[in-house]
Amino acid sequence: MSDRIYLDHAATTPMLQEAIAAVQDGMAAWANPSSPHAAGRAARAQLEGARSRIAAAYGWAHELVLTSGASEALHLALARSVAERRLITAVEHDAVLRCSEGAGVLPVDAGGLLRLDALRAALARDGRTLVCIQWANSETGVRQPIEAVAHIVHEAGGLLLVDAAQMPARADAAVLRHADLVAVSAHKRGGPPGIGALLVRDFAALMPSGGQEKGYRSGTENLPGALGYAAALEVPEDLAHLTGLRRQLEDRILSKGGEIVGAKSPRSPLIGAYRMPGVSAAAQLIRFDLAGIAVSAGSACSSGSMRPSHVLSAMGWSEPELREVIRVSFGRSTDAIEVDRFADLWSGIAAEAGARAA
Repeated sequence: MSDRIYLDHAATTPMLQEAIAAVQDGMAAWANPSSPHAAGRAARAQLEGARSRIAAAYGWAHELVLTSGASEALHLALARSVAERRLITAVEHDAVLRCSEGAGVLPVDAGGLLRLDALRAALARDGRTLVCIQWANSETGVRQPIEAVAHIVHEAGGLLLVDAAQMPARADAAVLRHADLVAVSAHKRGGPPGIGALLVRDFAALMPSGGQEKGYRSGTENLPGALGYAAALEVPEDLAHLTGLRRQLEDRILSKGGEIVGAKSPRSPLIGAYRMPGVSAAAQLIRFDLAGIAVSAGSACSSGSMRPSHVLSAMGWSEPELREVIRVSFGRSTDAIEVDRFADLWSGIAAEAGARAA
């Protein structure tokens, strides 16, 4: 498998060697951090050290609740917030949609950005409101204007929850300055699966439920996972380099008649979504996989079903168009040679489709 090219980092990133070593160390000396004996106290000290390292890596100076991942962190925030109402955008991840029954849904424009006029109108209703919004969409990479959204939400007396599962550490100072709650994930950043966190500005925003994590999350703490998460976050990500790779790919795609989703909107350097007119995403995925290249047709939680993307639908794409879109996502290991190999194959498939249509 070493000759294969992995361009699906938005689904999950390969575990870094530093994270693997930290998990192994944690498993070798593991004890329940809640136990009162010496081994338990030692494990507690390691856990709290990992918690501090994770917070420091993100630049977060407030509270941090360890969870099993971003999905649980989002569910915890949405279910336990003291706010009376919930608002989400129409392009939120399936993890948010599944636990937001009864929430108001805010529209986005053709570029995938939240319509701020709709947010203001929705917040004008009575009741304190929790607004949930992504840092960057996991299908398109479109980044939301966190600072502008936060000002509107806080002016109305609401709380802001940011789904930052796709956010590299310290990638956006606006999140650190303005979000009340932030959901993050280890396996999107080179850490182990099964560990994430909810960053909490003030515990007054949440109702406790008892158990571990200062009474905000029950279950034995995942010490090996926390150590692996901390170690992964401490390995830098070269976002300038990855931005250059994405531009390199997009220049090639545009030159062959492809279309970039959300091209005029601010986007994450790690994620791009591209339409190849005349070729279904399913057919593209088969061709790329047979050639040893891993990409996807959307978020991992929904692409397995190959159902139409609710994200692209909310952005105004027709069903035939959105079924021709694939996602390419980069990570620390991605290099220019891999991007060129993908672009060469993409160009070849697009040329075949053009010849058939002629």
